Amino acid sequence: MSQNPIAETVASLMPRAKRELTELVAFQSVADWAQFPKSESEAAANWVADALRAEGFQDVALLDTPDGTQSVYGFLPGPEGAPTVLLYAHYDVQPPLDDAAWISPAFELTERDGRWYGRGTADCKGGFIMHLLALRALKANGGVPVGVKVIVEGSEEQGTGGLQQYAQAHPGLLAADTVVIGDAGNFRLGLPTVTATLRGMTLIKVKIDTLGGNLHSGMFGGVAPDALAALIRLLDSLRAADGSTTVDGLASDAVWEGLQYPEADFRADAKVLDGVELIGEGTIADRLWARPAVTVLGIDCPSVVGATPSVHASAGALISLRVPPGVDTAEAIKLLEAHLTAHTPWQAKLELEVVGQGQPFQADTSSPAYASMAAALQAAYPGQEMQVAGMGGSIPLCNTLTQLYPDAEMLLIGLSEPEAQIHAVNESVSPQELERLSVAEALFLVNYAESKRG
Repeated sequence: MSQNPIAETVASLMPRAKRELTELVAFQSVADWAQFPKSESEAAANWVADALRAEGFQDVALLDTPDGTQSVYGFLPGPEGAPTVLLYAHYDVQPPLDDAAWISPAFELTERDGRWYGRGTADCKGGFIMHLLALRALKANGGVPVGVKVIVEGSEEQGTGGLQQYAQAHPGLLAADTVVIGDAGNFRLGLPTVTATLRGMTLIKVKIDTLGGNLHSGMFGGVAPDALAALIRLLDSLRAADGSTTVDGLASDAVWEGLQYPEADFRADAKVLDGVELIGEGTIADRLWARPAVTVLGIDCPSVVGATPSVHASAGALISLRVPPGVDTAEAIKLLEAHLTAHTPWQAKLELEVVGQGQPFQADTSSPAYASMAAALQAAYPGQEMQVAGMGGSIPLCNTLTQLYPDAEMLLIGLSEPEAQIHAVNESVSPQELERLSVAEALFLVNYAESKRG
């Protein structure tokens, strides 16, 4: 099979891909029923299942996972003796955050300046479309040379672990020789990249109580312990003066060896305001890919509008801790809980609740599948060689699959390059990137099948 027919086929399929991604983006599939109807996620799951059935997948099923969401599974048999490849994506998305800040509606795919805008276009509904494009191109050019399993998760963004728990309870379901996770991205637009490491994560809810009820700040302020002030002091203990994460007992001095991230590029990608300093120390790659990072995601307290002159009895926060490769998330949680307990001021009453967690991940880039992917990416991106980078985010399923199938090779690619602005307003995908990565995935499956026959 030559490379040109694959690329030509994918190019011819791009209008269909845009129509399908438009349909899929329209589902408001945020797996948080307090914010969006569960029916939106169920409709998205059914759309994915129908798409797999239309491609000839067998055993297509909506898996009811323990966190109350659905993951979609399907199996496409390959030639006798061929290896099996598991393709992963997720159809759930982050909430749009600020609807007014979107230039076009979050759940309406809109083409603008050569990109397709909409929540989930890159993360990760576009990843599922990428898998479909690759498989369709192979079917049009001699057939799919491997057995293919597809799993499309329904709660990856929530970190509630439903699919991981389901996979552990059904250990044979996702077994494969190689896994392609379509939820990462190129380091830079047009620079083909595989992701070798992921930070793990934990989410912890913090609640501080100090009084039986709010008090008049004039009559009691200055003596009565203020829960909001206690919370602010506690949260401040998680950072050094330069902004580095400081959790007692958790190392934060690891060094990233490999592809580096120039500071000027990072400042532009992160849209850091002129004159504002970056936080932490070490290289950008050290801080993003090799070290822990704490973020306060939200605080429960009165808003400025409508605030009363009160000493607050209770305050809360949601804290995220990103855990670098080489650190066990369970141990990091213990250290974080111990730190929060030790640094709570004034013997205030502290409640902690772990609401999400996932282990960090590190791939073996010397495995044969990486050689197949390197050749595929070089063909899909002429003149470019495959780069290996880390990613600061988490994909908890990776470690579950590694534990279940220790001999399986794991590769991470995807559409989330910096311009995509995943998790932010005005998320978008480059259709050229979608096209090239679909070609690369198809060529990878060909190369991988041939390597196994050899």
